[in-house]
Amino acid sequence: MPHKNINLILHKFQLGKVSFLLGMLLISVSLQSQLTKKDSLAFKLKRLESTSRFNPKDTTHINLLSNLAFSYRFINNDSLHSISKRVLKFSTEIEYTGGIIRALSGLANYNSDQGNREKSMALFKEALILSEEIGDELAELDIINGLAHDYSYEGNYAEALNLYLKGIDVARKAKCNTMLSILNENIASLYADQKDYKNALIFYDTVQKINRKIGDEIIDAETSSNMASLYKDAKDFDLAMFNINKSINTFEKNKVYDWLAYAYEVKGSIYLEQEKYQWALYWYDQSNMLHNQQLDDDREKINLMNGMAKVYLGLGRDSLSMKYANEGLELSNKIQSLQGQIDCSETLYKVHKNKAEHVAALNYLESFKSLSDSLFRDKNKQSLSLLETKLEYELEKQELIKSNKMALAKQRNYIYFSVIILLILSIITFVIRRSEKIQKKLNIELQEKTQAVTERESQLNEVNKTKTKLFSIIGHDLRGPIGALHGLLKLYTDGEVDKNEFVSFIPKLKADVENISFALNNLLSWGQTQLNGVVTKPKRVSLDNLVNINIQLLSEIASGKSIKIINQLPENPQIWADQNQIDIVIRNLLSNAIKFTPDNGLITIEAEEKAGMWQVMVKDTGIGMNKEIQKKIFEDSSNITTYGTNNERGTGLGLSLCKEMILKNKGKIWVESVPRKGTSFFFTVPQAQKRYQQAS
Repeated sequence: MPHKNINLILHKFQLGKVSFLLGMLLISVSLQSQLTKKDSLAFKLKRLESTSRFNPKDTTHINLLSNLAFSYRFINNDSLHSISKRVLKFSTEIEYTGGIIRALSGLANYNSDQGNREKSMALFKEALILSEEIGDELAELDIINGLAHDYSYEGNYAEALNLYLKGIDVARKAKCNTMLSILNENIASLYADQKDYKNALIFYDTVQKINRKIGDEIIDAETSSNMASLYKDAKDFDLAMFNINKSINTFEKNKVYDWLAYAYEVKGSIYLEQEKYQWALYWYDQSNMLHNQQLDDDREKINLMNGMAKVYLGLGRDSLSMKYANEGLELSNKIQSLQGQIDCSETLYKVHKNKAEHVAALNYLESFKSLSDSLFRDKNKQSLSLLETKLEYELEKQELIKSNKMALAKQRNYIYFSVIILLILSIITFVIRRSEKIQKKLNIELQEKTQAVTERESQLNEVNKTKTKLFSIIGHDLRGPIGALHGLLKLYTDGEVDKNEFVSFIPKLKADVENISFALNNLLSWGQTQLNGVVTKPKRVSLDNLVNINIQLLSEIASGKSIKIINQLPENPQIWADQNQIDIVIRNLLSNAIKFTPDNGLITIEAEEKAGMWQVMVKDTGIGMNKEIQKKIFEDSSNITTYGTNNERGTGLGLSLCKEMILKNKGKIWVESVPRKGTSFFFTVPQAQKRYQQAS
């Protein structure tokens, strides 16, 4: 994964996920739009140079030249080099330190990208001294970041980490969240290179918190791209694909084409790791088109070339595999990338082995092994150095803090004498106030205990109310039907009614048993809610399925009264709720509608989306209710037991239970009714969020 650089945050071009040929056309158009920033700078320069009083050594001209130079990085590094040299010449002649720093930084970046790290590090160090002298913290941060990159390319991870940590302190002092994000992310990259995913993710967590403060979707997308590469290396392909798709969308939208090329390459590598070669090749080709059109970034192109070589090897196209692996190896040698040499040598070994070219395969195997052993030893040492450096840095900070505290303590000794008098007065005041505080504390404790006793008394009263209501329902609403059933069975067993007479009572017995079962279900559900025994477990639920199940369950009762139930829900509404609790709500509302609707009536069930909620309506053509009853039916203290149009009996618990279930699922419930015309019950439940759709 690439190290992030403050100069890389350039809004560039977008490439849609379309066919290969159309992608070529879009790249051509988008590259033109990418040049907007560079062209704008060039236009400003031309306009400035055309004025009658133009002076090439003016700081405004130098600053414009410097910005133009950096706009060429990763596009045309030769232009970065030549313009930076002009900036250095003009700035030196007028002793403009700010211009000298920018010129040195530009030349250092050029040499770093060319693999000439000895020269780039010397330039960075020279620029760093100057930036510290004039107190230019933003320039200092940029240089520290670039110098740390060079140390990491050299394999000196400990020194790179030390510089990144130093940069973090400077960024905090300068209150520069953008550089705080970049530096922490580059530390995460160091750990990821060591396969230390745990520590890498700790730093990425810090980066994401900082990014949320910044609120820049492009910076966030860059982080997502690097995290995708990390998850890919850790074999967590789902998280890798989620992060890379999110970043690609942002880069395409904002036309950030250098990071877009990297993101395409990462997506190709995710498919490669899963041996999905055709998809891998498609995304590598997208990245390669960007590099060939305008990019000038050899370091990232090495990974791309080696990735394409692996894809063609997997597809059995050895000649193309060898072509791209050789190209990657040449670039690795050019910029002295040890990791690139290792990766490309390994691929070439596999290609020659596959072609049975054993001598060439052996040569590349020996090269790969030699380079790998060297890097492995260095990485083992550097892994320990990373930990030691981090600990040493923290210890140094603690020592500095301790020294500062000692200096402050010495200064405080001079004022202690005057404080003694105040201390004596404070002690006297303390003694006086202490008794007041003790009394106040006792009063507070007494109030708290009184409040606790009151709350406990209230809870006991609620429990007593629940118990009274429970026994009232059992004694009044369940004992009667059960007693009648018991009496009829006794008459039959005693021979006082014959078989034919008993059979004639079966429909009545069936209805009574169904009513008792329904009442018991409501009673148990209500009892659990009152005793805090029900835990709401929301999940994605099909509202349509719940409604259809309950229509089918109550269809026989509705048919007995020739009532038609119509489901008018929209197509497949998904809710986020506890399935059992919403099932109870729908069943009670439908049961009530059947109970209070005369023969040949109509019941409809509808739903509509409102502000992230589904609003469900159960409407009947029943007897309705007056305003007074409407106010009471949802009250906890209410125990209204009513009879339906065919003398159906209820417990009065149903609507109270519905209210509790809906509230537990973050919804609302209410009623609208007109006597003799019908009733409509409404309730709301949260919509289920749409599932994430992975891009191909």
